[in-house]
Amino acid sequence: MDYDSLKTTQDDVVRDGAGFEAYRQPGDLIDSGHPEIVAYARRVAGTGGDKERAQRLYYAVRDDLRYDPYNTPMKRDAYRASTTLVSGHGYCVNKAGVMAAVCRAAGIAARVGYADVRNHMTTKRLADLMGSDVFYYHGYTDVWLDGRWVKATPAFNRELTEKFGLKPLDWDAVGDSIYHPFDLSGRRHMEYLAYRGVFADIPFDEIRGAFRHYYPRMTRAQEEMPLGGDFGAEGAAEAKPK
Repeated sequence: MDYDSLKTTQDDVVRDGAGFEAYRQPGDLIDSGHPEIVAYARRVAGTGGDKERAQRLYYAVRDDLRYDPYNTPMKRDAYRASTTLVSGHGYCVNKAGVMAAVCRAAGIAARVGYADVRNHMTTKRLADLMGSDVFYYHGYTDVWLDGRWVKATPAFNRELTEKFGLKPLDWDAVGDSIYHPFDLSGRRHMEYLAYRGVFADIPFDEIRGAFRHYYPRMTRAQEEMPLGGDFGAEGAAEAKPK
């Protein structure tokens, strides 16, 4: 597939042909009917209007799930919202899926969208693994509020932004929550380059294929990673003297 041909300047291209009702229903990976998702949404969203409840869900997903770009295996089950919620960590793609799932579980329509962004504040290790400073298929969530789609990006937890010297990405459920262009010191942070469309469910096969194309080294490592287990505990065990 020519993945570069899928880029667009528009942020609302419906790539999968889904109708609006699909944004309210469970999907395979955005499994909003899963008991863990339903219980979390019920506990966090609380009462009030859709904006108030969506805002509570946003901050919970942002900060309860640690941003971790290393430890999501490139396997379909690892991208399921309930799996990500239970694991307690994820990165932009699967955290956006969690946000969509808990919104749907709370009766708020939501979908996922993707963009290519240049991250000027990545780490050396991650840049070496990726071979690039462009994050292809950066994931965010579109939430239906007051008759329009509003972007929410619950990727970086507050603790992480403090360590990196970044502004926490807040959301008032009125305007779009997208990455800040600059950090707290005025250095360039994120630059949006192109969009990849919106979907009712995470397009795992397309994302996996794109990552194989753009990030061959990192994706090989992710595909060999076992699903489940404690990556840190495994590393500590292997480091012990034999």
